[in-house]
Formats: sequence, structure tokens, C-alpha cells
Amino acid sequence: MPAPSLAELIEPSRTAVLLQELQNGVVGPDGLFTGLVEACEEVGVVGNTAALARAARDVDVPVIHATAENLPGDFGANRNARLFAAARAAGGHNRPGTDSVQPVAELHEAGDLVLPRYHGLSPLTGAQLDPLLRNQGIQTIVVAGVSLNVAIPNVVFDAVNRAYQVVVVTDAVAGTPVAYGEAVVANTLAVVATLAPTADIAASWGDG
Repeated sequence: MPAPSLAELIEPSRTAVLLQELQNGVVGPDGLFTGLVEACEEVGVVGNTAALARAARDVDVPVIHATAENLPGDFGANRNARLFAAARAAGGHNRPGTDSVQPVAELHEAGDLVLPRYHGLSPLTGAQLDPLLRNQGIQTIVVAGVSLNVAIPNVVFDAVNRAYQVVVVTDAVAGTPVAYGEAVVANTLAVVATLAPTADIAASWGDG
């Protein structure tokens, strides 16, 4: 059986765009990890993601902002990995309602969905995203965001394990160093997901 084409995979009625942690406190000018902010700038993550989101909205593909937040007092926050400790040490408390947890303004429009998670590394584990997608009949998740070091591989694997098709937007994801992120895409994510740049996805939706 031949593999489905990109256009078949991202047919609008069964596709959602997931923007992983593209929030002010992560990739904005005051993002916690300078190296990741610089990597996003080098790759053009925000600009390419903005184009992706516009193309999605034009064909009624839902745009979902998966943000990372911590409850007041860091109630229930993870303390079991160096990444969480580093974020706290850098001042990243991500309180609900603060500027830090808001999607980057260039990427957000009225009608988008914002789904925060309060623990872990993936919006598909122990959170509401998976059942919401299933209830909506979503079969393919188009993934953009950060980082290729941790969260993007995590969400891709979680989605594949839950029987979704996954498309990784190659010019709308980044890790640090940039070359390492590119190696993760080429040598790991390519094995389990379809890879496509923003322009090809937009063209498949009639925006090219």
C-alpha cells in the first residue's frame, strides 16, 4: 500500500496544527534560554509558524497553542529532571495569566485554542489534548515549535503511539545547537513522521 501524499495526510477536516511552547517566556525576546531564542531566530521559527497558522486558518484547520504553565506556588510542578530545575533557577515560573504563558502575539488570533499543561513535557500525556482531538475526528497533527532537544520529539512519539499521523514542519521547529536540532529531525523524527516545510504545507492547503 503506497504511503499517503502530504495533501492526503493534512486534509483539513481531519487535521490540527499544534504549536508547542511558542509562548513569550520561552521564545519571546525575554525567553528563559537565550540559546533557544537565538536558534529560533536563526531558523525563522516564528515567521514560518505565522505563515503556517495563517494557511491553516484559511482552510479551517484548528490552530492549538500548547503552552507550559505552573500553578501558583508551583503546586504539583515537576522536580524530577534537570530541565525543570534549570527553568526555575532562570526565573521561569509561568504563572497562569502572566505574559510569560501568552502565545507569541504574531502567532495568535481570535479563534485559536490555547491549552496549557501543568506538568510533564508533552501536551498529549495526562492532559486534555488527546481526547479533544479524538472527539473532533482529528487524525493528523502538524507540529511546530520547540524544542527539538526535548519537547518536540516527546510530542511526536506520544502522537505516533496514540495512532495519529504526524507532520513535522521542518522550518518551524528548532533546538540548540541548531545543527543538533537538524540532526534530530533527519535521523530520528524522519523515521516516525512526515517532514515538510511551511511552503509545501501551505501549498497543499491552496495557499501556495
